[in-house]
Amino acid sequence: MEFSEHIKTANVEDVVLKQPFHAPMKGTLCVTGHHLLFSDRSGDSTWQLLLLLRNIDAIEKSVENLLGYSSHSLKTGSNTRVVGSSGTITIKCKDLCILQLDIPGMEECLNVARSIEALSSLDNVTEMYPFFYRPSWLSLDDQWGLSTLEKHYNQLGALQVKWRLSNVNSDYSVCPSYPPAVIVPQCVDDQMLVKAARFRQGGRFPVLSYYHQKNGMVIVRSSQPLTGANRKRCKEDELFLQAVMDGAERAYVIDTRSAQQAQQARMTGGGFESKSCYNSWKRLHRHMERGKVLQESLIKLVEACGDQSHSMDRWLSKLENSKWLSHVHSALSTAGLVAECVERDGHSVLVHGSEGTDTTLLVCMLAQLILDPESRTLKGFLCLLEREWVQAGHPFQLRCARSAYSHARLRQEAPVFLLLLDCVWQLGRQFPLALELGEPLLLRLAQEAYASDFGTFLCNNEQERCLLEVKDRTHCLFQFLLRSSERENYVNPLYEPTDLAIWPSVQPQSLHLWAGLFQRWTDHTQNMEEVREEILSIVTHHSGRG
Repeated sequence: MEFSEHIKTANVEDVVLKQPFHAPMKGTLCVTGHHLLFSDRSGDSTWQLLLLLRNIDAIEKSVENLLGYSSHSLKTGSNTRVVGSSGTITIKCKDLCILQLDIPGMEECLNVARSIEALSSLDNVTEMYPFFYRPSWLSLDDQWGLSTLEKHYNQLGALQVKWRLSNVNSDYSVCPSYPPAVIVPQCVDDQMLVKAARFRQGGRFPVLSYYHQKNGMVIVRSSQPLTGANRKRCKEDELFLQAVMDGAERAYVIDTRSAQQAQQARMTGGGFESKSCYNSWKRLHRHMERGKVLQESLIKLVEACGDQSHSMDRWLSKLENSKWLSHVHSALSTAGLVAECVERDGHSVLVHGSEGTDTTLLVCMLAQLILDPESRTLKGFLCLLEREWVQAGHPFQLRCARSAYSHARLRQEAPVFLLLLDCVWQLGRQFPLALELGEPLLLRLAQEAYASDFGTFLCNNEQERCLLEVKDRTHCLFQFLLRSSERENYVNPLYEPTDLAIWPSVQPQSLHLWAGLFQRWTDHTQNMEEVREEILSIVTHHSGRG
């Protein structure tokens, strides 16, 4: 279907735009296949608004004079007809911004609203804007991505003695959500991997996530084993985890479900590693919410942040009821446990929940940020994000389909990625010198995951990206962010590298609401932006003198 078929009215004059931090403006509104364009009436050639339709989460419309009478006439019972009509469209965006359009003409208002509703919810990936975005300063011939697993493997020299690169999934037949190459123990052949994959949900057999160069311990990740009610076994899976231990007396399974949830999973074919079959592995349960619970938590948090009440008690009650900071606490404390097992106790760790595509990736990435200085650089962080989230099969298309304002019934949406970024922000707040990446990068990534000009967060896994030729037909966000013209916008001016691990505090007084994201469109965050610019100015001045 052509985009034009969805556009009922393409242009409307004398529209009044109301948006945060700006006085109301009157101008021309234009609806295109992928954007809302607004230009002010003065004839200024610069757009005052360029809104990607994919960024729209919900719209609310109201019109005057539906029956040829004003709303006042209808209320008072008079028969006074009014010449003309008007309507208001409130646009609630996935980046939490709220805009208002006052449109003259009831029909025009309803037509614009219908057009926005249709074009903002297209499900066909190849109809989305990244497939049409062609700026003159980017080329489709540019390198896609920052690294490959092969390159990452070759950089870990000591690892290669006991671990190998396997292409068993080169055609995605073993595990649809894994990349073509994975890192596994040397002694585990590809035939064993195929059998182990059948024993893990979605085929997500254990693969290397992190190698700790200080002591040779590793973090591996997978999905749950399919033991079921009959306590099924898989010799190849048991041998795989035995190889991971490499002769050690103990290793840990960190299960991101509660013990009760893991037991219940057996009734539907899932389960956990039994002590009798994995006798050297100690299983620890660290319950982390996911799915609908996490999505509803975000909705409640955003509602609290939008509450105009000046009652402190009401605000604090709503914040607590959202339980968002509890999820931040769970993620950081579980990641800290994994990091502690590896660094302080000297044991390898297997992390998994159910599918291994959400909380598993969250915990593994945060643990690496705690332990690995390289991952705390700007490029290192983006490489880690690419490897541990994009390539590792986090289903961005499903999880980020809707944000906090949508009226649609929840399906598989869940703000796991926002939770990751919030946890990284908490680390940066507690260790202001340790991360080279600054808050502006986290805010940019939060926005790009839900609506983007780039193809990086499209689809749910590498197989889907391959089938749709995403890497050939769209541009790469991570490469763009590291361009010299962009990089300086996202670095932390206070950064001082350290080889030490950074151990986050998860005490209640140590965790804060991320105002830069959740209160982004308030005067408070405008003030914080001025503070950041002042810090950058001071640091630049002193470094110039030095």
